[in-house]
Order: sequence, then structure tokens, then C-alpha cells
Amino acid sequence: MAIEIKMPKMGLTMTTGVIAGWLKKEGDPVKKGETLLEVTTEKITNTVEAPADGILLKIIAAEGEELPIGGLLGLIGAAGEEVGASFPTQPISDAATAVKRVKATPAAMKLAKELKIDYTRLPGTGPGGRITKEDVEKAAVQPPIVQAPPAAVKEETEKSEESLLYDLLPYSGMRKMIGENMSRSWTSIPRVTQQTSVDVFNLLEFRKMVNEDADEKRKVSITDLLVKILAKAIEMRSFMNAALDGSMIKIFKEIHIGVAVALEQGLVVPVVKHANKKSLLQISSEIKEFAQKARENRLSLDEMSHGTFTLTNLGAYRSVDFFTPIINAPQAAILGIGRIVERAVVVSGQIVPRPMMGVSLVHDHRVIDGAPAAEFLAVLMNFVENPVKALL
Repeated sequence: MAIEIKMPKMGLTMTTGVIAGWLKKEGDPVKKGETLLEVTTEKITNTVEAPADGILLKIIAAEGEELPIGGLLGLIGAAGEEVGASFPTQPISDAATAVKRVKATPAAMKLAKELKIDYTRLPGTGPGGRITKEDVEKAAVQPPIVQAPPAAVKEETEKSEESLLYDLLPYSGMRKMIGENMSRSWTSIPRVTQQTSVDVFNLLEFRKMVNEDADEKRKVSITDLLVKILAKAIEMRSFMNAALDGSMIKIFKEIHIGVAVALEQGLVVPVVKHANKKSLLQISSEIKEFAQKARENRLSLDEMSHGTFTLTNLGAYRSVDFFTPIINAPQAAILGIGRIVERAVVVSGQIVPRPMMGVSLVHDHRVIDGAPAAEFLAVLMNFVENPVKALL
């Protein structure tokens, strides 16, 4: 009996998957655990393995199709085993079987040929709409009144004209799944955004000191420092490390920081696990590796899972001071980092230029109230302004 290959669940928020491509073809022998196809979810491309030994009898879901979790992808069975008629088959295109028939008298066709007139586009006035010799003669002395083109031709013409005005990109795959997840988060979570500017003079000086004699692999970024600082702040105020699960609020004991990485086709969020227990250099090395894997589409599902808090940094673009990042549900909070800009501030009674960084904390008000969130933000600011404290 044929064994069904079904769309697996590849992550907490996954609801559908798109077939990126089959690595086997119908009739190929397969072994249990062998990779059969690739599936794109909301964040990454994952592989689907064979559930049993046998022959790939039938591919049911073609490349580009989107299926829900549990959807039927294909069938594995014994050599020569017949597939039941109840399974879907590839439909025969109507275009392949349709034949256009035009009725016209022999005299009309002969005259049309002599006058080089396409009689198939003429309206017929004869019995049953037959094209007559008179219809052809009339067309020879005046522009023909032609019938409206078929809907398919009209649609193709409109698309061709539209292509001169704009490009069309499919809203599918990673882009669609990110959109759907963000829509659910935006509409279901009552969020509060708290924003402030923080002096990063000491942070930049500390980074300069760390990187002074370091090779490229050991140099740390602002994001690396912020992950370490954020983990320390969460350790001090653990109520931020939370998620709403039905009627219960989970306060996670481990601190796993998701770090948003922008790609051309969307956004992925690999997770630095146990960030509070790792050194700055360990965090930096891990983030570098994640970024490289993300660009090469090699991030594993485990590397993208189990985040308890997310950091997203737009500072490198130098165009955004503050923004409202969307919470990565079911997490209860996300921290957005804007650009660093020199501003006039008062230090020890003197107005001086200082590098100020925009910070936006967004939290789920069902889980975290405004006052404790502000308290957490104060702890975070203190560590950013005095980064050595976060390393003690």
C-alpha cells in the first residue's frame, strides 16, 4: 500500500509551505530519511525526507504549489504498484483540446483568399452566422466590424500594457508568510511603544578598544555589544523574558535573543541561545556565522527557533531614529535600534556634542505593563552608557 508524503510542520508559526523543488523524480528509488524535496516556509527553505524505503510513485504537489500542514505531497510504494484513481492527477489543459471552428461559404473563402482578407474575424450575416461572399465584399471596401477578442486574449493584452507601467512580483513564499505572521501579531497584540535616546559615547569607545588590535574575525559590532547588554538587562529584569500561552504567562528561565537579519527576499531571525552565559566574542562569532548562513540560505530550523526576545537594528542604514518593530509572537517584547547621531546634550552642566542612539521598546501590554517596561528600559540604558557593567 502506498505511503503518503505529507507537508510537515516546520516551526511554531508555520501554517503552509511552498514547494521549492523536488530532488527526486517519479520512478526513482528512495530510502527512508533521504531528502525528497525542498519546502519554503515563512523564514527559510527546509527539506522533506522520505518516510519509508520504496519507489517515488507519484509527485502530487508540483513546484510552486502552496499546501497547508498535512497536505499531500506525493506517494511512496513498491515497484510496479498502481496509484489509486482517488489521488489527484495533472489536469489536461483546455487550450490543448479546444478547436476554433469558423463557418463560411466556399465562395466567401475563395474571395477572401484572393483579396487577402482574414475572413475568420468577420461577422457572418448568413444562416447560423455563416460568413457569405457579400460579407467579404463589404469588408473589402470598409474596415471590418470584428467581434470582441476572447477574454484570455483581452486579459493578455491588458497585462502587456500594464507591464509598461510597473513590474509585478508574486506575493508568495517567504514574503507572503512573513506578511501573514506580522499581520497576526499586529492585529492580535495590544502593544505599547516606549522610545528614548541613549548616549553611546562609552559604548563606541569600548568597541574601539576591543577592536583596536583584533583581526576581522574577532572584531565586534554594535549589534554584538547590544545582544550582550540586552541579555544582561533581561537577566536583571526577567519579567521581560516572557510569552502569553493561552491563559498562562510563561517566564522563560533561559535567555535566547533573536537577531533580525535582513535579506533581499525578506527577514530571518536566527537565535543566540543562552546569550547571557556567552562571552562577547562568542556572541560576535555566532552572529557572524548566522549572517553568512542566512545569505546562503543555510540556516537550520533549530537556529531559527526558541527565541525569547528579539533585537532588530536599523542603525547601519543611518536613516531611522525611532520605529515601531512588530513583536515576534508569541514573544512579549522586541527592541528596535535606530541610528547614532551627534546631538547637543548637557553633560556636567556644559552643552557638548554626544553620539545619541534611538531606542524603541515594544511590549505586549497583556503581559508587561508600562511601568515595569520603563524600569527595564532604564536598566538597559544604564548598561549601554556603561558597557563594562554588562560584562561583569
